[in-house]
Amino acid sequence: MTGKTVLIVGASSGIGKSLAQLLIKQGVSVISASRNNPELEDVKHYTLDVTTAEPDFSFLPETLDGLVYCPGSINLRPFQRLTIADFQKDMEVNFLGAVKTLQAAFKSLKKSESASVVLFSTVASKLGMNFHSSIASAKAAVEGLGKSLAAEWSSQHIRVNVLAPSLTATPLAERLLATDDKKEASNKRHPIGRYGTTHDLAEMASFLLSPKSSWITGQVIGIDGGVGSLKP
Repeated sequence: MTGKTVLIVGASSGIGKSLAQLLIKQGVSVISASRNNPELEDVKHYTLDVTTAEPDFSFLPETLDGLVYCPGSINLRPFQRLTIADFQKDMEVNFLGAVKTLQAAFKSLKKSESASVVLFSTVASKLGMNFHSSIASAKAAVEGLGKSLAAEWSSQHIRVNVLAPSLTATPLAERLLATDDKKEASNKRHPIGRYGTTHDLAEMASFLLSPKSSWITGQVIGIDGGVGSLKP
């Protein structure tokens, strides 16, 4: 990965920040784009708000070897209490923001010999879960986008894969793991015996960005402690 250039949208915290730290150690030139600065050494940061009508992507380099879109939301409420505005907001952050970013970055990705894109979904798009109708819908759209682009961009040697995590200890999920009881309950829900860490997701994203995964594209990969496919 030495000498490669990777854009991380949403590197200011959580999974994106862990990934940036990991890639830097691997000799990657990391570009951060988000509303907040991750304040990491050796990272070029640009302010970006993907929810605006026309985000400023003028900072994009001529060539990109990798792109990771991390922004997400956790809006867990009964379906009847969700408004159309709630659904629109989740779609804007999770799906349409990714669309805007990918359209802007296509020319730069195309100039790489073998570019890789990593998007994020959720286990809730596969496994029906209470109160997840808005976020599961938005992330299901991300999965559809990822598979479609993997096919469309394969002729350009651009790989596209999607990671679908279960509950992970990020600032976004802080209230879901706010007490020892909540942490223990979450541990018990996962067959592997624990909830996820940002490092778990960063390691897989790093692998998908690397030449080691050069024959992997169009996949939705569950990084979920087994909760999406196992019931011991």
